[in-house]
Amino acid sequence: MSWLPLLGILVVVVGFALKLNPMLVVTASALVTGLLAGMGPIEVISAFGKAFNDNRIIAIVWIVLPVIGLLERYGLQQRARAVIGGFRRATAGRLLILYLVYRQFTAAIGLHSTAGHPQTVRPLVAPMALAAAEQQHGMLTDDEAETVKSYAAATDNVGLFFGEDIFFAIGSIVLIQATLATYGIVLAPLELAVWAIPTAGCAFAIHAARLLLLDRWLGRGRR
Repeated sequence: MSWLPLLGILVVVVGFALKLNPMLVVTASALVTGLLAGMGPIEVISAFGKAFNDNRIIAIVWIVLPVIGLLERYGLQQRARAVIGGFRRATAGRLLILYLVYRQFTAAIGLHSTAGHPQTVRPLVAPMALAAAEQQHGMLTDDEAETVKSYAAATDNVGLFFGEDIFFAIGSIVLIQATLATYGIVLAPLELAVWAIPTAGCAFAIHAARLLLLDRWLGRGRR
């Protein structure tokens, strides 16, 4: 067994550490892995083409992103902030808890692409959270604003990661099932999905508590 193809992982680590373009880093890593595995350049490119052809739905993203860009250019973020301005009791933590509920629920029923960092967090959720925080605590410092943005991104990650395992028809459930089967533990995907519910509930409670603590942290900074 040759370990040389694993050098592709090193390419990813170094590329991300140097903050290079992620798409170029991943592409370079795939090329290195393929070449070190004994594939020729044409075979590697053919593998790229086959993967793209087998997953054509990915191309839909390139249709959605320009639409989001146009909406942002014509004031989507500003309108989102204005909407939050009408809710006097809204806070960043409460708003993000509502988004966490939405994200976990939709992920649990298989609607993973209805939200995400490019679709909802950057153009809508983060600006709304910032507006709610400024409404309660006044103008935020740069560090405080970046913290609120990071919590918005983390909320999406937590909601998706722990919600999607409740949906039994997903790759992670199949992977867990196959791994357990190698140790003689045979479980149906639905059984695994059911046992993901307590974990998702704990993740929700922990992250919701962190979001409420975010409100307190922002409030202390104004005393």
